[in-house]
Amino acid sequence: MTRVFIGLGSNLDQPTQQLKKAITEFDHIPLTSVVQISPFYQTKPVGYLDQPDFVNAVIEVNTYLEPKELLAHMQLIEKQHGRIRTFQNAPRTLDLDLLAFEQLVYHDSELTLPHPRIQDRAFVLVPFNNIAPEFVIPTIGKVSELALQCQQDDMHIMEEPLV
Repeated sequence: MTRVFIGLGSNLDQPTQQLKKAITEFDHIPLTSVVQISPFYQTKPVGYLDQPDFVNAVIEVNTYLEPKELLAHMQLIEKQHGRIRTFQNAPRTLDLDLLAFEQLVYHDSELTLPHPRIQDRAFVLVPFNNIAPEFVIPTIGKVSELALQCQQDDMHIMEEPLV
């Protein structure tokens, strides 16, 4: 079984409900179970700013699947939530990012692990720190130390997970 961390984000069509529903859908992925759920955070958009605030969270799952198998299931969940990829940093109903797959370092045209730019994203590191502060992201560093270094002014806890 492999320890995996996944980032979730939404800013369209009841974002909090989108995240809650997506989290429950992870338990329907074969050989995969949700272990921990961070609090939900309201965050300002990054990149393209003319859009609603996001709701972000991080979950820990255990899986027996290979990284690309899990990614395929995640992309199916996004599609079922109406995810349309229009342009980079566009508003979205659901965004699921494979952040870290245990200590695997991997890169090809479909998948990069750990997730690129993770060290620059408070909306990922702060909720990640809530559930796994001691986790060391391969080639990047310890989650708790990275979370301390990032700008957190534009985010606040919305609620503890109720899933």
